[in-house]
Amino acid sequence: MTPAMFVSSRMASASCPTCFSSAPDFCSDCGSVLPSPGVQDTVICGVCGHCTEVSVFLEKCIQRTVVFNHLHSITGGQDESEDAAAIKGPLIDRRCSRCGYEKMAYHTRQMRSADEGQTVFYTCVQCRFQEKEDS
Repeated sequence: MTPAMFVSSRMASASCPTCFSSAPDFCSDCGSVLPSPGVQDTVICGVCGHCTEVSVFLEKCIQRTVVFNHLHSITGGQDESEDAAAIKGPLIDRRCSRCGYEKMAYHTRQMRSADEGQTVFYTCVQCRFQEKEDS
């Protein structure tokens, strides 16, 4: 059965009882989120094709709010300098080849093709010396 035949067969049986009771925002047949009502008399579920009368949505107010995070809360109240960003990451026990300190931070990047390993970048926590390793 093609999707168009499925939707048309569901629309023909729109008077059948539904499977469960739900809020008007959701399809009462399959539970999917319904699209916003338009100029048509019915709202059709995009998943199962069940028709819901637009009168169900009367006096319903739809409000959307977008809240942006403050830059201060994202950066933790600190100015992100290039040096501060370089030492972020998990710490491992690896000896720095310049100063001999035993802790280094690392991060990985896929620098080569997808079928090859990642490149691991190490940064010494003490002297900020950087080295890389192709794994």
